[in-house]
Amino acid sequence: MSRPVRDSGRCPNSRSRLWIWPAAVALVAAVLGPGAQAGADSDRTGLPEAIDTILGDPRMEGGVAGVVVADAGSGELLYQHLPSTRLMPASNTKLATSAAAMEILGPDHRFGTDVLATGRQSGSRLKGDLYLRGTGDPTLLAGDYDALAQRIAAAGITRVDGRLVADDTRFDEHRLGRSWAADDESSYYSAQISALSVAPDTDYDTGTVIVTVRPGASAGAAPVVTVTPDTDYVDIEVDATTVAAGGANDLTVEREHGTNTVVVSGTTPVGGAGATEWATVWDPTGYAAAVFRDALAEHGVKVAGPTRTGLRTPAAARRLASHDSMPLKDLLIPFMKLSNNMHAEILTKAMGVKVSGEGSWEAGLAAIGGYLKGVGVDIGKLRQVDGSGLSRMDNFAAGQLVELLLAVRSEPWYADWYRSLPVACAPDRFVGGTLRSRMCGTAAALNARAKTGSLTGASALSGYVTDADGRELVYGIVLNNYLASSVKPLEDAIVVTLAKSTAETAGSASIRGGGANTDVECAWRKPDVC
Repeated sequence: MSRPVRDSGRCPNSRSRLWIWPAAVALVAAVLGPGAQAGADSDRTGLPEAIDTILGDPRMEGGVAGVVVADAGSGELLYQHLPSTRLMPASNTKLATSAAAMEILGPDHRFGTDVLATGRQSGSRLKGDLYLRGTGDPTLLAGDYDALAQRIAAAGITRVDGRLVADDTRFDEHRLGRSWAADDESSYYSAQISALSVAPDTDYDTGTVIVTVRPGASAGAAPVVTVTPDTDYVDIEVDATTVAAGGANDLTVEREHGTNTVVVSGTTPVGGAGATEWATVWDPTGYAAAVFRDALAEHGVKVAGPTRTGLRTPAAARRLASHDSMPLKDLLIPFMKLSNNMHAEILTKAMGVKVSGEGSWEAGLAAIGGYLKGVGVDIGKLRQVDGSGLSRMDNFAAGQLVELLLAVRSEPWYADWYRSLPVACAPDRFVGGTLRSRMCGTAAALNARAKTGSLTGASALSGYVTDADGRELVYGIVLNNYLASSVKPLEDAIVVTLAKSTAETAGSASIRGGGANTDVECAWRKPDVC
């Protein structure tokens, strides 16, 4: 598979905010002002020299680095390098999206999915249409649709004379984000956005299916291919071949553009591992309707009419069954730990609905901008065109990321938001997330929390770490335009240096090898290899 890689008013529901740190105003001026320097204390520690040395690594030759470090408690600026230079933040964009979602939607926000009916029920027959109405829940599994179908059957309905209507009108019809790469279309981290969809597993990769390929019993046999969830919504075309034991396991799984035909090609050896790949579906609303229709049939409910999508549920329709997602404060865990792009975009459109009644990217981004403006981030000096950072048009400065990281510390929901950040070297996927294999064996292990970010030629790491004195530090690191396969060892070296430092003396950290190519978030490469 191919791999990658407006200025708005204040949100109506955003309260007035005051920076609470003594040096906050000075920090803003220092970070955004040209040629500003770190304070005298940081000069004495040697911290600027230590970080400058890391940024001088040959891997950054010809590249651009924006780095800012501040004391979380006082707001004192400790280090800066090109703090106001706008760079591609990749998934560090999710810092803005997630924080705005917690403020605008609220930590207890849940996405609801309803089954409603028009017409009347006569015995076991529903003489009308059945509506499946979504609000964007990215965590709906096939099992959840099965539970909804079971509720319909429990109501005594065995036949629906009308249609099955999938109502995804909560969001607009634009499925893909601005300037997303066309060759990512089949890749699960670039799935289409809808108010109704299906996730195939509890990573909640909504809008995708899992395609599992196993070798045939003998050389020359076709591999055995299964799909999760078990649905006929996608068609599998097998062009792959089983080869003799010891042969190449070289399989490709890719959906053809504009269709739901998934082509499996290549070779896999007898007794070999085969492959498991996640692929997006075309039109996730239709996918949800197909899974729900199958579930109804399994429970003995036959829908006589066709499936229709994109129609609004009549106001007079009565509710037969409903399902609520986990609260947002818990949804942040799979979202942020695994850097789930689709969650970011769904939250963006949901914020648009909440603030302006419009489930679009434009409305959602205006809502995010209103939140950022309310906490002191100059939105006239950044560009955000999606919620996830998958677009290469997103531009943030490292200084702006640090401003946000400082500001959210005073929010009432901060503890839940902070919990969602990946933790360095924590082995559990839903604790360490995209950082669980990084900074192990260092002072930053189980200490640093941060959001990662990766696209081809763009890498970022922004978050919090406690230094050797017990001070909490905030850092924003955005690296762009490098040609090396990975610059994440440089990010790690900066954070480890901070973890080993005191107020008087800078720590030192060796720069580790580059490791595997990390042009995309490690959690975006399935099976997850972080």
